[in-house]
Amino acid sequence: MEFNFSPDEEAFRQELRSFLKRELPENWVGPTDEDGDDHWDLTLKMRKKLADKGWLTMAWPEEYGGGGASHMMQVIFAEEMAYHRAPGRDVFATRMMAPTLMIHGTEEQKREHLPPVARGEVQWCQGYSEPESGSDLASLQTRAIEDGDDFVVNGTKVWTSAAHRADHIMVLTRTDPDAPKHRGISFLLADMNTPGLEVRPIINMANQHSFNMVTFDNVRVPQRNLVGEKNRGWYVGATLLDFERSGVDYSAGSQRTLEELVQFAKENTRDGRPLAEDPLVRRRLADLAIEVEVSRLISYNTAWMQSQDLVPNKEASMGKVFGTELQQHVAAAGMSLLGLYGQLEPGSKYAPLKGRIERGYLTSVSATIAAGTSEIQRNIIATRGLGLPRG
Repeated sequence: MEFNFSPDEEAFRQELRSFLKRELPENWVGPTDEDGDDHWDLTLKMRKKLADKGWLTMAWPEEYGGGGASHMMQVIFAEEMAYHRAPGRDVFATRMMAPTLMIHGTEEQKREHLPPVARGEVQWCQGYSEPESGSDLASLQTRAIEDGDDFVVNGTKVWTSAAHRADHIMVLTRTDPDAPKHRGISFLLADMNTPGLEVRPIINMANQHSFNMVTFDNVRVPQRNLVGEKNRGWYVGATLLDFERSGVDYSAGSQRTLEELVQFAKENTRDGRPLAEDPLVRRRLADLAIEVEVSRLISYNTAWMQSQDLVPNKEASMGKVFGTELQQHVAAAGMSLLGLYGQLEPGSKYAPLKGRIERGYLTSVSATIAAGTSEIQRNIIATRGLGLPRG
């Protein structure tokens, strides 16, 4: 792997930074601010501008609306967007659904679903987890029964991020209840406006609405929306998880927060002494800086492997477990550094950093659970990476 970016890649990074500085509101600190607004209107406007520049899908093949750029160019885009907390991306579509469809989908499915993503016209969500099927995803019970040219879907999905904003959902269903649990599962694409599909909000502990419960009540999904083979959808879903788990967002977002904590330590005192002069504070911040760099390099390596047509299975799990635990470490360090004031919510005039540390501390709790728990990731690393026996 080459650890240096090319001149063209560095030029693109500077171009993107200039674009974000110009397009984001003045003094922008991210979508989670004191008013609790998710800035959806801004998200849609930014998405269209990014699409017009071809940046949303720059590494896709040109025939599907992409720019044929390098994987590392796409990494730079994701890194800068995450660092600047910039809205506009739909990672469910660009990072998860689309590359999975390119591998397992039919040409008809690719030509129907990929161009709208490239044009920034749609929002996707992911229907995997269920009330009784989280880490043991293969135990899912949402059923899909063939009826003419359709599947009739019944069941419930939970923790479905962005379902209240989504136009489409990729959903794992059980099409053969008598098969072993990792078999008999199929991967379907469904329109969120289909009759019988209901979305109910779930408000998290940070008082945010990002999660939802999605109920399927005799929802009809055309059989042409089956991705891959019937009853072999587990392998399609696992492909998507590899794409979901990899990414430079973990390190980029953590770096931004760490820089804010370093600045806070320079500007504030404890017992009359600058926090930045406390050796314990300095050591903890230094340790986090090392973790950020390790997380970043794991992500770079994963992208490089993809550029070489390699499948970064265990590497994606390494990036996910390290990156999400890094987010928790940064949030915990922030709460310790800010003291009792760090517990104040966004909106309080006394909350340091506008309450972002408190919000991050609460939301990072689920980071090591979503997209497969840290325990699941370590099992994958152990069995597929180290060759250790199961059980």
